[in-house]
Amino acid sequence: MQALARWFVILAIFAAPIIAEAESAEAESDPAAFRTVIQSQLDAFGRDDGNAAFAHASPLIKGMFRTPDNFMAMVMNGYPQVYRPRTVDFGATIIYRGQPTQLVYLTGPNGDAVIAYYQMQQQPDGTWQINGVFLEPASNV
Repeated sequence: MQALARWFVILAIFAAPIIAEAESAEAESDPAAFRTVIQSQLDAFGRDDGNAAFAHASPLIKGMFRTPDNFMAMVMNGYPQVYRPRTVDFGATIIYRGQPTQLVYLTGPNGDAVIAYYQMQQQPDGTWQINGVFLEPASNV
């Protein structure tokens, strides 16, 4: 019985930081703001407005691509479902890789369905920006 009690104490010690981090991230997320930012970026892609689309990217993403033109080229070539979605359906807000993440179900121009994991990052002024998008074929879920 003592061994079982020790196991629960050890589990509690190691699990507490993970649980606290998840609760903290969930408490700090804002699904309505996430959807507004993501939809605004999708709308900008639809208009081929690189400046507006790039404005929704986090400082990390802006640093990686440096210019709206580089960013747009990456999206056009690597993320056709994001660049020209036929359908967009917002799903749950989750914690993914330690960041608040909005799930978005997209159907691409060729009919390929994906789940987009939009990682969001809150800026010092309280606004949210997109800190990365990971795509997974919808058939994998």
